[in-house]
Amino acid sequence: MATKILTEHINVPGIETFDVYRKQGGYTAVEKALKTMTPEAIVEEVKKAGVRGRGGAGFPMGMKWSFLAKPEGVPRYLVCNADESEPGTFKDHYLMKNIPHLLIEGMIISSFALGANKSFIYVRGELMYVIHILEKAIAEATAKGFLGKNILGSGYDLELVVQPGGGAYICGEETALLESLEGKRGNPRNKPPFPAVKGLYQCPTVVNNVESIATTAWIVNNGGDAYAAIGIGRSTGTKLISASGHINKPGVYEIELGVPVEDFIYADEWCGGIRPGHKFKALVAGGSSVPILPANLALTLANGEKRLMSYESLSEGGFQTGTMLGSGGFIVFDETSCIVRNTWNFSRFYHHESCGQCSPCREGTGWMEKVLHRIEYGHGHRHDIDLLVDVARKIEGNTICPLGDAAAWPVASAIRHFRDEFEWHITNPQEATQPGAVYRGEMALV
Repeated sequence: MATKILTEHINVPGIETFDVYRKQGGYTAVEKALKTMTPEAIVEEVKKAGVRGRGGAGFPMGMKWSFLAKPEGVPRYLVCNADESEPGTFKDHYLMKNIPHLLIEGMIISSFALGANKSFIYVRGELMYVIHILEKAIAEATAKGFLGKNILGSGYDLELVVQPGGGAYICGEETALLESLEGKRGNPRNKPPFPAVKGLYQCPTVVNNVESIATTAWIVNNGGDAYAAIGIGRSTGTKLISASGHINKPGVYEIELGVPVEDFIYADEWCGGIRPGHKFKALVAGGSSVPILPANLALTLANGEKRLMSYESLSEGGFQTGTMLGSGGFIVFDETSCIVRNTWNFSRFYHHESCGQCSPCREGTGWMEKVLHRIEYGHGHRHDIDLLVDVARKIEGNTICPLGDAAAWPVASAIRHFRDEFEWHITNPQEATQPGAVYRGEMALV
């Protein structure tokens, strides 16, 4: 039976309320942390756990916490990044909607460990009903003495604030989030200085994802070593996956890291296979910003072994034959999917969401969208394919924040693995532009 760290009680009726959550063992980790542990001890357990940031970057959370500067007389802040706006990703939304007290418990523990007396949950602005759910849960926790002044008689104070997001994907980048939280336009900052030194209001700040913070209650109750024993290698613990696309059972699944990709797609307990009568064509494993893989490379490594749902296995082979786990936005495509149209759709998104600070991103995302549009609609030229590769190369690594890379990688990988499909659109424009038309040439379908 697979371990459930975050979703064990998520289907219990009324689990969104304090009383039911408490009956299921909720807030016992807060009691343990505040009454029997020091902040340093909590940080050490998180480091032992090896939990990596679940928002996409995969940076070790305990290490990030240990970087936090602690100057005398200067407040420190914890900010929860709940601005989940990446196409294909919806697991944080699922967690906050269904079991909000798990996040709040994690925020209390994490804030205590970091020495923060005021912390923020920055929620995607379109999710106002989730914001109301969180605010209600915060009010319940405050009324029961788990938030506010002198929590549980420990002498520790914490104010927790929910902030609606700025309505932009770029605000999911941690420094743009901090700018937005301060009431400014959400433009990413140059680094250094890093938020751990100068973050919110120029004070030391840690920014962590919803899923990352929610793990801390289990780690405090069970120990970092127990968490590290789950998963595989440096990919420890469990991971929430947002599964969508041409599968029989889309939804949010909690898996132990190390599950074979093939099992995740085809097993009844998870995605339940490709929809009837169709075959697996391609996979976006970690949200729209990661490289797309054809079916054969998504399932199998170069040495013939099965590819696993882990940070290391998915990235094996680099961007030539690998991808990234990212934020866990798992999108499956069957043979009816047009890769050109999908790539154009992603490019439209990144062009629209570019903040415009960096010219490679501001101009390059627009060029890629226009060129992909003309290929998709039958006006492409042979040199357009290499032009797209060149533009993507000039964007990648040349911007303040990772949005430029996020826009470039899907385009470059789609051409790398599906170049013949792009060429078909250019050489057969009349056929390619027919409603429902899709490339039917030689493809590695599974």
